[in-house]
Amino acid sequence: MKRTIVILASFSLVLAALAWAGSPQKAAGNPTVIIKTSQGTIEAVLYRDKAPKSVENFLRYVKEKAYDGTVFHRVIPNFMIQGGGFDAKFTKRPTHSPIKNEADNGLKNERGTLAMARTSVVDSATNQFFINLKNNTFLDHGVRDFGYAVFGKVVKGMEVVDKIAAVKTGARGPFSRDCPLQDVVIQSVRLK
Repeated sequence: MKRTIVILASFSLVLAALAWAGSPQKAAGNPTVIIKTSQGTIEAVLYRDKAPKSVENFLRYVKEKAYDGTVFHRVIPNFMIQGGGFDAKFTKRPTHSPIKNEADNGLKNERGTLAMARTSVVDSATNQFFINLKNNTFLDHGVRDFGYAVFGKVVKGMEVVDKIAAVKTGARGPFSRDCPLQDVVIQSVRLK
């Protein structure tokens, strides 16, 4: 009986270790960032193991404090919130060269995931990112085009993301629609 209990306990520990190692949130080398906004704090894990170019690109802007004082300039309920590229006066922030699109990394545009924003050019992502408010499968690789590269996921503060999604939007600055009528500021983004 004791031997059976020990074997079962050992087996449970092995299963738990495998589950931990297989989780993209727990994989070694996947950093976490704290995104402080005027609506509250969001914590997200970045999938360096699945989207190394996107994560290194994002962290480059984080290290440069380039996201500090930017805004979520595009908010579409039941779709996504987008930010990182403009300050509160809608001045476009300087960027580095665009990166290669990693949308074919197997990650899906599910609720709470962070993905790189881009133009219609596949490899055009720079500093802008968005957080999916629902499962946006049409943004996944190969569904309608190359897709949008997921590189992280919110692990705390999804209620803050939903709060941002609920702000009133309309035409403002250079945007003809979907722009928050009151600034939603990204105060800082820092490694945890």
